Amino acid sequence: MFLVLLCWCVGASLVLYGLYSWIIPAAVQYNGSLALFWHDVIVERTLDTLTRSTRPQRLLKAVLMHATRGDPQSVISAIDNFCWHSEWAMNVGDEKGSVLDSVVSEVNPEMVLELGTYCGYSTVRIARLLPPGARLITMEFNADYAEIARQVIAWAGLEDKVQLVEGASEDWIPRLREHFGIETFDLVFLDHWKNRYLPDTKLMEECGLLRKGTVLLADNVICPGTPDYLEYIRNSLSYKSCYFKSHLEYTKAEDGLEKSVFLG
Repeated sequence: MFLVLLCWCVGASLVLYGLYSWIIPAAVQYNGSLALFWHDVIVERTLDTLTRSTRPQRLLKAVLMHATRGDPQSVISAIDNFCWHSEWAMNVGDEKGSVLDSVVSEVNPEMVLELGTYCGYSTVRIARLLPPGARLITMEFNADYAEIARQVIAWAGLEDKVQLVEGASEDWIPRLREHFGIETFDLVFLDHWKNRYLPDTKLMEECGLLRKGTVLLADNVICPGTPDYLEYIRNSLSYKSCYFKSHLEYTKAEDGLEKSVFLG
């Protein structure tokens, strides 16, 4: 009887492990909503409880263990490897990251604004491509995320190019000119709360932070989705937009980036 019970427990454990490690992750790969629920709710909360740490802390540990200090590309690779093979995280990711890289290189900006730092992955991608003397201001509402991001950025050796600001975007945007002596931005990367894309874009317009030719690049416009932002930006005579079809970071679910040039 004991052996039967033991075999049953072992078998059930193996089935649960298989479901958790392979079957469910594979099943949700093509559905963005399910992927977000699985990775951002079920898996993250489970691992937080079991490890008594947070996902950003685990991501930072992977960077410190596997990336070379002062080498931004190795930091990017360490995070991508962590997200593909250990634990999913909502960075822009490697596939959409290549689009971000191409836009940064095309614009060659001197002044960049990033809305939504998270753990600093996209910050590192952007900052490593900036020309000498260029500045990147990145905003993060969550203080715990900001603390991790500072360490990731410093490990990449890019702290001299980056100014990380903690707080709500709607509070900081009207203060940017006065606080940092900024006239306008050459490039704005939107990757924060999706319901803030549209109001923050309008706020930047009102504050005169966009000039003719300023490029706005918005992530996750399909998943989780920003329908009000897309409707506005695609129908406004003040912008010329194009869509880069891609996938939700580290999955096969459709997502994309919207690039919009401000026409003044």
